[in-house]
Amino acid sequence: MISLRKIDRSNWEECIHLRVREEQERFMASNLYSIAEVQFLPGFMTRAIILDDKVIGFLMYGIDPDDQNYWIYRFMIDDQFQGKGYGRAAMNLLIQQIEAADNRTEVIMIGYNSDNEGARRLYKSVGFEEIGLAPWGEELARYTYK
Repeated sequence: MISLRKIDRSNWEECIHLRVREEQERFMASNLYSIAEVQFLPGFMTRAIILDDKVIGFLMYGIDPDDQNYWIYRFMIDDQFQGKGYGRAAMNLLIQQIEAADNRTEVIMIGYNSDNEGARRLYKSVGFEEIGLAPWGEELARYTYK
């Protein structure tokens, strides 16, 4: 069973030891950097992705001050747990939680490297639609609630 838990003193070290596949490393910042960065991003949150009681992934999301939409800034599954449907389950759970939030926005946005085919397939499989390249070079995708 997949769940999302706040990052706290009981799980932050497990999160920083998670690793993506070597060929994916260039696509995202480290979890340690993200845990530090979120301290300076009001309204953003980090979560550990949990399988039963094991930390298998990490995510960071919140309302972007530029456009007032929810953005998923980081999303990763440890290399040992990729390809098993856990990423899709965690993303669906995150979408449900954002949709149920009191401060929900009309859409959820995500950006990713256009060379990251695994991310593209995952995000498309849960309902994100590509909308073009951002000025900073990432592919942008938008999730609109059904």
